[in-house]
Formats: sequence, C-alpha cells, structure tokens
Amino acid sequence: MNRHARGNEPSALAAGLRCRCPACGEGALFRGFLTVRARCPACDVDLSAQDSGDGPVAFIILIVGGIVLALALITEVRYGLPVWLHLVLWLPLTVALVLALMRPLKAVLIALQYRHRRHDFAEPV
Repeated sequence: MNRHARGNEPSALAAGLRCRCPACGEGALFRGFLTVRARCPACDVDLSAQDSGDGPVAFIILIVGGIVLALALITEVRYGLPVWLHLVLWLPLTVALVLALMRPLKAVLIALQYRHRRHDFAEPV
C-alpha cells in the first residue's frame, strides 16, 4: 500500500519526534543513525525518494547556537571564566545537542513533506 487514507495518518510532529514512518507511525524511519529506509517495515510505503536536504541542519544551527550563546554569555558575565574553560564547557555541549537533535528534526521534516504531499515524494530521485 502506497498511501494511507488521510484520516489514518499519524500527526507529522508525533511521527517525526518518534522517528517513525510518516504514513503509519509504526515502522522505524531510519536504518542506522541518519539513513532513511527505502520502505517502511510496517506498512511498506516507499520512502526512497525522501530528501530533507539541509533543512534540519539550518534549524539545528539556529536552535543550538541560540542556546549555547545565551549560556556562554550568562556564564561569562556572572563568572568571567577563562577561554579554555569556555571551550571545555561549550564544545561538548554543542556536539551533544547537535547529535541529539539531528534524527528527530530530520524525521519531522520528512513527515511534514509526506503530510503535505510533495509531488515527487514517491518517485525516486
């Protein structure tokens, strides 16, 4: 089955945050860390033509950049830490936040593309 009836589809946000198939909300969307499966293991929908592009990265840069910059500025104003200590604090936090947000944001963008019926979603690129 290629498409589900509109009323049976899960919320794009819920399916994306759980990294599940945008059609059924059950099958795992990813094979590995960021590799999207060619087909959903639960409903067999074709996912091979998905393309989230650089969308997730743009959102992550804005979100993580804002969080880390705000925390670094507050810490600097309050405590006046040396530069090396800022690097020890903020570089690992930045990497952790980027890795934590990458999968869910990519999955949400794929689910939104599916939900809004991109014309080329089911056609291989």
